[in-house]
Amino acid sequence: MSATATSATEVSTSAGDARSERIALFALGFLLLVTAAWWALALWPTASDPPAWLARARWVCFNVGESGLPDAAGWLALVGEPLGLGLALFIAFGRGLRGGFRELMASRAGRVFTALCAASIATGVVAAGVRVADAASRTSSARSEESLALPPDTYPRLDRAAPALGLIDQRGERVELAQLRGRPALVTFAFAHCETVCPAIVSQALAAQRRSRERGEPERVPRLVIVTLDPWRDTPARLASLAADWRLGADAAVLSGDVAAVNAALDRWNVPRARDAANGQLDHPALVYLLDADGRIAYAANGDARTLGALLERL
Repeated sequence: MSATATSATEVSTSAGDARSERIALFALGFLLLVTAAWWALALWPTASDPPAWLARARWVCFNVGESGLPDAAGWLALVGEPLGLGLALFIAFGRGLRGGFRELMASRAGRVFTALCAASIATGVVAAGVRVADAASRTSSARSEESLALPPDTYPRLDRAAPALGLIDQRGERVELAQLRGRPALVTFAFAHCETVCPAIVSQALAAQRRSRERGEPERVPRLVIVTLDPWRDTPARLASLAADWRLGADAAVLSGDVAAVNAALDRWNVPRARDAANGQLDHPALVYLLDADGRIAYAANGDARTLGALLERL
């Protein structure tokens, strides 16, 4: 081979190596950016409760619960996936990465850029550590406060048969009491046009259900049943929209039916209510019944999530 051909081959090889190094460095940089965004989505602190879209994204992606931290599967996704991708990148482009780093370190600008990247990574790791420690501390404090507010051992257990339901849910299916057996259940009462007690009681019942789910015992996670107090307006056709407004999951149902059937069910469950004929509003207590796995009423509570959670543990 002539000297000219050899030189051309060397130039071509050098150009190919340089291109491979740039691709490898770009891939590594992209992985680091995606990992930073991934961790920020999971752990970035908010001044108050995160917006609904963020809370839902964190729950779906990392199983972030009320503690503000991912569960074991969430941490595996946060740590394991970037490590796995990084390992695959080094296996596939190890030579290019080594060459790229040598190229970066050969110039002052490259060394400064590398130092800034390393400092950013270190800052992110420290910030994540502080965030985790803060969330863990707040969770510990919250648990201490909850322990002070737990219902006493003398809290009355009712242990009586639950009345019949026989109403229609948001899926158009008839719900009977027998369908609730096999797992605990929370049965409460609310209506769509209520702006005070009802949103709070639904939120607290969902929080108790969510806390129970986070304990990792599926057979002890309660079903949630909400019986409307206003069958005149909360007709079966409107229940799907109401369930969406209340953000009910697959383990929750809102029930209605014709006016006579709903009122009969409410009477069977001893739900006090008084309707104001002038504005249609209803006065009613924040009442939640806790049913055991046999479908018997174990407790009645006022809807506070901490109380509901503590009583669920006693079923």
